[in-house]
Amino acid sequence: MEENKTYVQDIDRSLYDFRNEDADAYRFEDGLTEEIVLQLSEEKNDPDWMRELRLRSLKLYNEINVPDWGPSIEGLDIDHIATYVRKNTKMADNWDAVPEEIKDTFEKLGIPQAERKSLAGVGAQYDSELVYHNVRDDVAKQGVIYSDIESALRGEYAQLIRDKFMHLIPPDDHKFAALHGAVWSGGSFVYVPKGVKVDIPLQSYFRLNAKGAGQFEHTLIIVEEGADLHFIEGCSAPKYNVANLHAGCVELYVGKNARLRYSTIENWSKNMYNLNSKRAIVEEGGRIEWVSGSFGSHISYLYPMSILKGDDSQMEFTGISFAGTDQNLDTGAKVVHIGRNTSSYMNTKSISKGGGVCTFRSSVVVNRSAENSRTSVSCESLMLDDISRSDTIPAMDIRTSKADVGHEAQIGKISDEAVFYLMSRGMSEEDARALIVSGFADNVSKELPLEYAIEMNNLIRLEMKGSIG
Repeated sequence: MEENKTYVQDIDRSLYDFRNEDADAYRFEDGLTEEIVLQLSEEKNDPDWMRELRLRSLKLYNEINVPDWGPSIEGLDIDHIATYVRKNTKMADNWDAVPEEIKDTFEKLGIPQAERKSLAGVGAQYDSELVYHNVRDDVAKQGVIYSDIESALRGEYAQLIRDKFMHLIPPDDHKFAALHGAVWSGGSFVYVPKGVKVDIPLQSYFRLNAKGAGQFEHTLIIVEEGADLHFIEGCSAPKYNVANLHAGCVELYVGKNARLRYSTIENWSKNMYNLNSKRAIVEEGGRIEWVSGSFGSHISYLYPMSILKGDDSQMEFTGISFAGTDQNLDTGAKVVHIGRNTSSYMNTKSISKGGGVCTFRSSVVVNRSAENSRTSVSCESLMLDDISRSDTIPAMDIRTSKADVGHEAQIGKISDEAVFYLMSRGMSEEDARALIVSGFADNVSKELPLEYAIEMNNLIRLEMKGSIG
């Protein structure tokens, strides 16, 4: 009798793989040259300091080597990537004013519904430019600023942005930070004044529609003393047979006794190289919470970093990743303890199938100044077949004896004994396996902000199929 093995499907991407024609798009030539960088700077009407930053970043990009310790990115050729693509449209703050083709894209992804139901504000980026940005009046009246970063560069917060822009993640940090500094475009600026608590989330959504293009948005969030914010970031793209690139940058400033929760749902297509950089600095008594779902891309390098500068500052990182066929997701988190009595906690889950590779990297540094600090790292990986792979690579640099440090890692497969036990209680094999997988992911997945958009509800729905013949 032939046996039809139970299996776990890849995430259903049919919702995301539609695409629009780029007939009316304005697109730079492929590649990265000084002429292209200057053309972009002129297109953006950059202030002098920004143009100089771009040129310095380009020089660094040409000098810094490609990382040699992670998944291979030799399939990514910047000479065949367009660094700037935009539709011939202006950004709108009224949904009705967005062109129908673009509006249809975001309607399919559930963004307007999410805004109407449960969001304080939304920014929607399509290729290299924001096409829509809006914030609720009651939130704006609290003094909260949520705008596209390019407009903010020329407004009343211009000096503040200059003081903060690429200071947490400088262009010389790594090769793709330098690339970002040279060709960044689009992105959001958020400023939450002292003591203001934003009760419902803000959201940015990034859609890369163009073939053979890059997206390089910059997000800058400043949460002042005693303020509170939840910010959600979503990303997707249709699949093409050529490489696309995402090398955005996120810089987060968390003030004294402030709290910022930063949630990301990434569902890039399997031709995407996701080389994003994210970093937060936290002042005395502040708290940064990262919630990260990585479900897409061909290759990912993604390690949000927290600098616990102030005494009693805190970090919590919760992550889940799913790597299927043709995916190599190298993800994790980094934290540096500087202040006394600081604390950090990382809790991650990864699932791999169909030859997919999940790698978790953690880096914990506890400086000599960070006495009485606490840090704990917990990572669990589940492989659903014999051809997938999962690795855990922790690094800890503890420079004081007055610290409490813990690490736990588990890598395994679905237990035949557990399946047999559940089947002995009346379950079918597929129901047993489904229960084990959903139970494995539950304590992480429940942290994801799935209620805010239809798209997010589809990302971690692992569907069990098959039957015993």
